[in-house]
Amino acid sequence: VNLRILRDSAAAAVIPEVDFLLLGAEGVVETGGIINKIGTFQLALAAKALGKLVYIAVESYKFLRQYPLAQSDVAQPLHKQDTQLLTDLPPGVEAESRYSDYTPPEFITLLFTDLGILTPSAVSDELIKLYHQTLDNPG
Repeated sequence: VNLRILRDSAAAAVIPEVDFLLLGAEGVVETGGIINKIGTFQLALAAKALGKLVYIAVESYKFLRQYPLAQSDVAQPLHKQDTQLLTDLPPGVEAESRYSDYTPPEFITLLFTDLGILTPSAVSDELIKLYHQTLDNPG
């Protein structure tokens, strides 16, 4: 396995050289999409445009009962300490720093989980099973 470390902002430039992308996730939502560190959506967009497969490695405890349809549906903590580095902004311009983004299911090939290998469309079924078990066995 060949491995290289590079800046996130340079990742799209090397996607043509890879066979697939293997990404993690902070959360998997009911749509089968993921919430992850900022820049994940950009990588998935570039991968799809270049015909590369996108795999997600994630544990089922990160499955969430949320149904975002757009970036604006994902809660975004804004961190002022990060924006303090941006100085000399024109009047009326505010700096903003986001930590996560939403990657829709159409950009994801498969999810590798402790429940097995899932398609994005199978996530909602697994969520129903997981939450049904929790309701049947509280505690």
